[in-house]
Formats: sequence, C-alpha cells, structure tokens
Amino acid sequence: MKAQILKTLAALALITTSAAAQETPMENHTASYIAMPAAEGQTEAFAEFLAGAAPIVADTEPGTVLWFALQDDDTLAIFDIFVDEEARNAHFSGAVAAALNQNAGALVAGGWDDGVVANINNSDVLSVREPVDLYSATTATYITLEAAPGRGPELAALLTAAGPIVGETEPGTLFWAALQIDETSFAIFDIFTNNAGREAHFAGQVAGLLNERAAELVAGGWDDGVVANVHNFDILAIK
Repeated sequence: MKAQILKTLAALALITTSAAAQETPMENHTASYIAMPAAEGQTEAFAEFLAGAAPIVADTEPGTVLWFALQDDDTLAIFDIFVDEEARNAHFSGAVAAALNQNAGALVAGGWDDGVVANINNSDVLSVREPVDLYSATTATYITLEAAPGRGPELAALLTAAGPIVGETEPGTLFWAALQIDETSFAIFDIFTNNAGREAHFAGQVAGLLNERAAELVAGGWDDGVVANVHNFDILAIK
C-alpha cells in the first residue's frame, strides 16, 4: 500500500508541476555549492576562516537567505541560497568572497581559480522543506543526481513534489532543498539535528520513493546514481 501511495504522489507531481511550482516556498530562488580542498596543513585554519564568515554574510548580504559552512575531513564547503540571480552575483562580489579570494592561495589547494571558482556549482531551487530550528543542526548532506536519458522532467517533478512530504514526515530534517543544476543534473541538500535525523531521513518516504524510481529516473540507479554521490558534512556555521 505504501509503495502504491508513493507512486500515486509521483504521478500526481507529473501532472501538477506547474501549479505546485507557483506554491513552492523559495520560488525563483537560486543556490550555490562549492566544495574546496584545504591546502596541506591548512584544514583547521580554513575551517576557522569559514566559521568566522557567517556573521559577515548576515550583516552585509540581505539577499543571501541561507549560508552554510561545512566540513568533511580536509574538504570544506559552502552551500547558500539567494533570493534571485542578482543576490547571488552580489554574494560573489561581496566581502566574504573577497576575503576568500585574498586568502585562497594559502588556505585552498589550487588557490582561487582551481580550488574555488572551478568548484562552483550553481542551481535553481525546485522545492524546499522550509528551515526550522536551524541553529540546532549539526550535520548536512549534499547529493548529486544525473537523470537517466530523457527522464529529466520526471526527476524534476519527483523532487519538486518531495519538499512538502519531508516537511510533514521528517521532524529531524531541519531544512531540505531540491535543486536543478541544468536540464539533466540535480542535487539535494539537507541538514539534520544529528546523525539519527539523517538516518531517519534515509529511511523515510522521500528516500523510499527515490529508491523505488531510481532505476528508471537516475543514471546509475540507486546504488551508483544516488548512494555513491552522497556527501556528508559537519556544519561549522550557519547564516
């Protein structure tokens, strides 16, 4: 019965994508994700730099709705959401970006061009579970998905329909966003109170629906197209 309900939700999403988009929180918002390798011996200094950037973003970037500094061993990352493309452009010409540019030669393997700019992934927001209790979050996940040939619109519809389900069924998921990078490339970003919240998410309805449909919608299916592309992080700072 559960599987049939999930299939029905997916089918409904295909029919009502346009209407749902009009009701989607953060409609027309954009996002960016940047994973950056720390220079040798500079992981701690880079992490401190990013943690200290959150107040500057809060004070100087009104168009940056959410900003997260993240860490997975020697990889540091930034994920942020903007009200529109203009706000994203303002962010990349703002004080934090300027400071990172100035310090990238010392902190980032590859420096500014190869370690930061080359790793920027911009996207449009398809759907969200609106943020709650943000500052109690300790861990985050970023997942990239490549649509199977010809299945981009269906994967987009499934992800668009998933935001409200996360909000209704996953109290430990404090924020969830489905993102579209281009016609065939997608991503999911989410944050959790703790690892138990993340485990509950991956055992939940949305993960179950994606698992069920991955063989037809995602290049590589569930194991190679979803699980293999899961990137887990500790959260250093939040705006």
